[in-house]
Amino acid sequence: MELTLPENLVAYAKPRGRTAWLEALPEYVADARVGLGLDWIGEPFQPGGMTAWVAPVRSATHGYAVLKLACRHEEAEDEAAGLECWAGSGAVALLHAEQVDERTVLLLLERLVPGEWLLHEPPARQDEVIAGLLTRLWIEPPAQPSFRSLTTLCDFWAERCERWAQRLGQEQDAGRAPGGPADPGLIRAGIELFRSLPREPAEQRLLCTDLHAENVLSARREPWLMVDPKPYVGDPSFDLLQHILNGAARFGREPRALCRRMAALTGQDPRRVELWLFARCVAGAPHWPELLEVAAAVAPAQRRSPTGVGSIASASSVATSATRRPAPVDCTPSSSITVQ
Repeated sequence: MELTLPENLVAYAKPRGRTAWLEALPEYVADARVGLGLDWIGEPFQPGGMTAWVAPVRSATHGYAVLKLACRHEEAEDEAAGLECWAGSGAVALLHAEQVDERTVLLLLERLVPGEWLLHEPPARQDEVIAGLLTRLWIEPPAQPSFRSLTTLCDFWAERCERWAQRLGQEQDAGRAPGGPADPGLIRAGIELFRSLPREPAEQRLLCTDLHAENVLSARREPWLMVDPKPYVGDPSFDLLQHILNGAARFGREPRALCRRMAALTGQDPRRVELWLFARCVAGAPHWPELLEVAAAVAPAQRRSPTGVGSIASASSVATSATRRPAPVDCTPSSSITVQ
């Protein structure tokens, strides 16, 4: 039979040199069928995620479940360990996990029914659900397994942003920078803060780091459950950022409003959440340059640009960019391959 590949998985994997991994997926699925005793494998969820093949299955042991075959990447390295720690409380239940080889992880997960995205709910309801889940998921980190520190993640992003800023400066000097001038002082301040914030004394909790309305699904045993965590240990205020960023269309003229709302719902310090948002927007600019506009809008007063570049009024362009779909990627020779 043919193995269908989710659209997002193909679009993300091929440009990053993961074609060989895509071609090996039929063998991984076939091995999982035998190893897990699967008597039915459905079509993968579309458009799917960017790093994993995920599909409904049925096994003699667990009944209906979800099979996730993930291409290993740094941020999701501890997904299985995190789900094991949360033990189904606010999160999808982990039924089985194994490392297939050096590049592939297999997870068998609870099937969430009806499985509708929280994204379809009104924005205010999304805020409440996300906040309620986070305050439950922020558990004290266990002694074992040992999870990586948020400092590790922030340092990685900061180094990437520094390289990008250096290239951007060279392009600006040569008059070749796209999208107009950027404020180098703002960028430096954001990078410095992104490095320093996780090192400051703060409550340490097990974090999801990627909780937003497309990673929360409706279920029967609980109204809403989290999926696809990328666990680290660190400051809970950081965990609000992905939901806030995914709400870019709600920023309007005052990005701070959503920071204050989410801080109030979760008992966090709104000023610290704003600092994290400023730093995170700078760190994310290499892949989403419009975030510099949000960074300028929420920057601490001493870091604001006197030029008006990236003013609060221009934050609406971030909302526009957030709605864009990635351009189609050529899937030649075919987006289906054969399972032996």
